[in-house]
Amino acid sequence: MEFQDEQDEIEINMLKSELKATLELEKRKNLGNTNLLHVLKIIVTQNPAWLRYKYVKYLRLAQYHVGGILGLIYTKKMNSIGNKLGFEMSGKNIGPGLLLYHNGPIVINGNAILGKNVSFHGDNCVGNNGVTNECPVIGDNVDIGVGAKILGGIKIANNVTIGAGSVVVSSIEEENAVVVGVPGKILKIANCKNKLNTYHNKHLVDFDYLRR
Repeated sequence: MEFQDEQDEIEINMLKSELKATLELEKRKNLGNTNLLHVLKIIVTQNPAWLRYKYVKYLRLAQYHVGGILGLIYTKKMNSIGNKLGFEMSGKNIGPGLLLYHNGPIVINGNAILGKNVSFHGDNCVGNNGVTNECPVIGDNVDIGVGAKILGGIKIANNVTIGAGSVVVSSIEEENAVVVGVPGKILKIANCKNKLNTYHNKHLVDFDYLRR
């Protein structure tokens, strides 16, 4: 993901083929796989992963149909689940491959920009710092640990891992960085992408191909 000027806002305006690919990708990632017996087991046992998947699905459908009646219907469904799970976000600036490992709270300011394959482990906030309205710009394949917060008009590079409980208030522009602490600082630069990001890249949606 290329970083934009701080005043820019990227909106995810999907083609129908892109929407279908994104829904399939995020179903596979949030449920583990799409095998029928596996999905039925999740539904029957009331595994919370099912509601998280439904939330992400409605988030995408609400954005795809934004401005119309269907957009309002899907937004209501999304918010109904979000109120139960503690999720508050908008899909307009979130790239494909969103993964929610656990229930909330997870709050993503509508002005924040997230790249492809960003994952959240729960108790997370991505938003302004309370001083200005500027919000983070987060790259591709970023893994955000339990309790981590990313605040202010900062930039997070691709393939960054934010450690549990970290509070990041300064830009992290080194790719493959592992960030920990309050305030968050780079602990190390990984020699190679971690297993999570390898999984992300394996399931990347090539939207440029779909547009041809």
